[in-house]
Amino acid sequence: MDNKGLFITFEGPDGSGKTTQIRKLADELERRKLPYLLTREPGGTEISDKIRAIILNPENLRLEDTTEILLYAASRSQHVKEKIMPALHERKIVLCDRFVDASIAYQGYGLVQSIDTIKTINRFATGGLSPDRTYMIDVSPEAGRRRMRARSGPEAGITRAAGDLDRIERRALAYHARVREGFFALYRENKQRILLINGENRPEIVFDTIMHDFERALKHWHGKTD
Repeated sequence: MDNKGLFITFEGPDGSGKTTQIRKLADELERRKLPYLLTREPGGTEISDKIRAIILNPENLRLEDTTEILLYAASRSQHVKEKIMPALHERKIVLCDRFVDASIAYQGYGLVQSIDTIKTINRFATGGLSPDRTYMIDVSPEAGRRRMRARSGPEAGITRAAGDLDRIERRALAYHARVREGFFALYRENKQRILLINGENRPEIVFDTIMHDFERALKHWHGKTD
């Protein structure tokens, strides 16, 4: 898909610290006065956020796995067309907290659903859009669970008390272990695009690793757009 922007995604298991890191990168772009868009999935638009609330609501216990796959793709389709592609056409740096890799890891590997089907659905949903660079921050399911339980605040339109988890986060550690293996598989298949980072290091070390790589990506992007 032809655009002149730079599309950067952050991925990793729940509790990996990716949201903290993507916000730190956004702050750096703000400091440099570079044009950027910071967004997230599921969500990112009014319609996508409504779908997010359905997906993550712990009360939706009867939500089928196939429905979950389609809801994520529907949210993503709206997000790409309404927000991501316009920003890329404006030559912005788009920072997105999760994208198609997350669906492959969480619904494909985590729920043991067809990887090929999920890839096909998401190619249709995104028009074939793929990130230029992905920062995949790894953390063990046990460490991720400890971090998640320490969090609090509003999420997906639902007020979360300290220690509360959303519908996906509440799944068994075995599920989250499969998700992590899915991310590893994606990394092995896409080493040119994905940088794998140890998320159990101190946050400042993780960010230094990201910035060192991002500087090269930025230089390459400037070389293509000049």
